[in-house]
Amino acid sequence: MPDTAPVLPRPLDTVPPTSPDVDAVGSTPVDSPDDGLARLRTAFRLFQVQHARLLDHESDARGLHATDARLVFHLAAADGAALTPKQAGAFLGLSTGAMTSLVDRLERRGHLERRPNPADRRSILLQLTPSGAELAEAIGARWTDALASVVPAVDRAALADVFDRLGAALGSRPDR
Repeated sequence: MPDTAPVLPRPLDTVPPTSPDVDAVGSTPVDSPDDGLARLRTAFRLFQVQHARLLDHESDARGLHATDARLVFHLAAADGAALTPKQAGAFLGLSTGAMTSLVDRLERRGHLERRPNPADRRSILLQLTPSGAELAEAIGARWTDALASVVPAVDRAALADVFDRLGAALGSRPDR
């Protein structure tokens, strides 16, 4: 069976670090229960490492911080709806000061704009500019290409449902 893993660009084309759940060879979970959860946990952790590395690489290639790209993606996912800096900061886990610096950077680069909040004169709303939307599309294309190359069209809706449920499960228990 041919290897269907996507080929990453040179800076990322190194062996990812292994998880503590992986044996010395890096392929078999040490504590493999019959239900496959150890292998799934290991695969998820390695996926997270590769995701973070790709986000860092794609952001750096455009002169951005990874957190800048995360905000651009968050605003792009809002489908044109604007968010307050407080809402965006809560999503990103950033302080007010860090959020102000991030917004300033992206505004200087022309990727987002501050608009008055019609519901509250004391606050502003953040909205992507066309440049920001293009940025989200360009960086997101790397994930789209990878997904298209390894997930058959017939399985995509089911995988999206799994990601939605997993995200909800992880988000509902921040204490664990």
